[in-house]
This record gives sequence, C-alpha cells and structure tokens, in this order.
Amino acid sequence: MTHDLPLHGIHVPLVTPFDPAGDVAANALEALAHQVLDEGATGIVALGTTGEPAALDEAERDLVTEVCARVCRERGAMLTVGAGGSGTRATGEALGRLARWPEVGAAMVTPPPFVRPGAAGVLAHFARLVEVSPVPLVVYHIPYRTGQPLDAAALRALGELPGVAGMKYAGGGVGEEVVALLGDLPDGFAVLAADDLYASALLALGATGGILASAHLATARYAELAAAWGDGDVPRARALGHGLSRLSAALFAEPNPAVVKGVLHARGRIPTPDVRLPLLPAGAAAVSAALERLAEVEQTAIPRREAPPVGGSQTTGEMPESGR
Repeated sequence: MTHDLPLHGIHVPLVTPFDPAGDVAANALEALAHQVLDEGATGIVALGTTGEPAALDEAERDLVTEVCARVCRERGAMLTVGAGGSGTRATGEALGRLARWPEVGAAMVTPPPFVRPGAAGVLAHFARLVEVSPVPLVVYHIPYRTGQPLDAAALRALGELPGVAGMKYAGGGVGEEVVALLGDLPDGFAVLAADDLYASALLALGATGGILASAHLATARYAELAAAWGDGDVPRARALGHGLSRLSAALFAEPNPAVVKGVLHARGRIPTPDVRLPLLPAGAAAVSAALERLAEVEQTAIPRREAPPVGGSQTTGEMPESGR
C-alpha cells in the first residue's frame, strides 16, 4: 500500500540530552532537532534506540515526544516515534497513545525482542498492530538485538501489510537477504538504512534513505550522500560514503549513543555527555578519535559532478541526434 510519507533522505534518531541534574534537557533537545533539520535532514525520530527510551520513565518519554512534535509542526518535517515491546497487546497500547500527537507520521516498531516467535509469529504480530495503530508503521529489523532473523520472503511479507510503510534495516551488514529484498520491493514500501557503517552501500543498492545516529554530526554531508546516490552521481557518493563510514566507525566505537553524546557535548550542542545506566559515558580517547574523523569530513572538499553541455559531450564531441 502506498503511503504519502517522506521516507527518503536522512532521518536523525535524536539522543535524549540530560542536564547536570540528570533530567531531560528539553531545550537542548529542541535545539538539536532544529539544527539537524536546518542542515538538510528530512525528519527526526523520537525514542529510537539512540534516545535511550528504556531508561526514561513515561513522563520523560512524553516530554521527548512533545518537544519533537512541536518542532516538526513548526518545520513541516516528518516525525517518527519509537514504540513497542515484547508483547503484542502492550505494543498496541503504546501505539494507541501516539494519537495524542497529530504530528506523528509513523511509528517505528521492532519485531518482538527476546521472544523469537518465528517469522509467522512476527507477521501475525504486525498484522494485529496495523489494525490498532493510529499511524503507519516502520518495521525496525535489527536481528542482533531482537534475536529474530528474518529472510527476504518474510521481510517482503511484512512490507505487503497495508499499514506498513517502510523498514529500518539494520541487518549487521550487506547480506543476501537485504540484496534480495531491495531487488524486489513491494509497491509503496521504503527501506531505510540503519547500520551507519553500511549506509552508503545500502543506498547504492536502492535504499531510499537512512535513519542514522551518526547524522547528528555532519548532517549536511549525510543528506548530500543520500542525494548523490539518488541522482546517480556515483563518484561523489562513493567519496562521501567512504569518509562518512570512517566517522560512523568512530562514533560506534563504544555502545551507542555514548560517543555521539560525547562529541555533541564537546561541540557545545548538549549540556552534558551523560547517558543512563546500564550505559556508561564514552571514554576520552573514543570522543577524541570521533572528533578527528568529524573534522576530516567537514574539511574535505568533495566535487560535484558537472552536467554535460547541452547538445553533446565535451569528452567525446558527440553531436545531438538532430545534427547527425
């Protein structure tokens, strides 16, 4: 089923900043949301894994959603909100609460983590959820966290459900299943890259964009990467992709979002680098290395492809058809 949602370009799964007292720093969150949109992000994601939703209480999750909804209302931007859990009933209830925010364009939901119900159970889970959700769903396929692998046929079946608009794909690499899926997508179904290190490769294979924690930094370059692959500017896309993959590797050197928060704090964009237990703050060496990779990305000039002259090619001297 076709959904009129901008599931393309770069969507940033925002961190949840904390102030020195350990509370959610709502003003910093709002500023972050505006900054990534200013730099070319298509949308933002609230309460994704990067936002540490499991460490937030219900009031804090509502605050994060409210702040992000306000920004997206002001900016006319896409808002996706993470929701769900191991049980179908509880996930349905969490989805139902999103009706409080009309700005929410989609909900991001993983297959039931830890339960491992099998492909048939996952399909039945989502078939029930689309019946009760007030918004379209983006399936977050991340088997190394959920413990539930799915082959291309199962992923395609999920994409054929009428209330599923897309998939955030984090398969841990570029393997047979995602290649097969991208080669035969259901109509109106978008695949967004989620393993930051492999985002450029998935864009080259046909992903429409990415939900990338790394895009908190160098957001404009990530947006350029998605646009370059979309435009078929392969040399530019490759050059951008290699540099950004080195940045992503540095940002994920320790458990996400610790290094991302460390770099954002070092750049003065959030008040503290703090994460909540069981996560620990990133080490100084990891933050320093990521700052070096970020500086390289920001300072490296990537030339754009020049359009061929009207009427023929400079390199071949080929004449237009009318002149032959």
